[in-house]
Amino acid sequence: MTERTAPLTRLPDWKPRLTAWLGATARRPFAEGENDCALFFAGAVEAMTGTDIAARWRGRYCTTKAGLRALRRAGFADHVALAATLFDEVPPAYARIGDCAVVPTAEGPALGIVQGELIYVLGPAGLSRLPRARATRAFRVG
Repeated sequence: MTERTAPLTRLPDWKPRLTAWLGATARRPFAEGENDCALFFAGAVEAMTGTDIAARWRGRYCTTKAGLRALRRAGFADHVALAATLFDEVPPAYARIGDCAVVPTAEGPALGIVQGELIYVLGPAGLSRLPRARATRAFRVG
């Protein structure tokens, strides 16, 4: 991911692009550094905006610990802190479909995608849907 340079704008066809991307991702197994919660969120952003916010981080880690080390070397406490530099924070109750939601998990905070009253989150058990009320933070995407 990269630091914010300009606000991202959703493409006119962002809804079907996001739906297609979510469907494709649901069939892929969880893999740290390839298909984890941070890259799940980044892929959703790319589907909606056409911008790959994770280009700088792809292929640079293969474990959560290594990913966090890379983020810390770049000056971020974790993936949530990085998201906070890229997107405007909004109260979770005001997050729209396609926005980012932060939810606590057994593995630590995860970045998910708001889908109405649910949040789609990718973790070791695969893609899950959590109640929107679980969100502790949210970020506006486009």
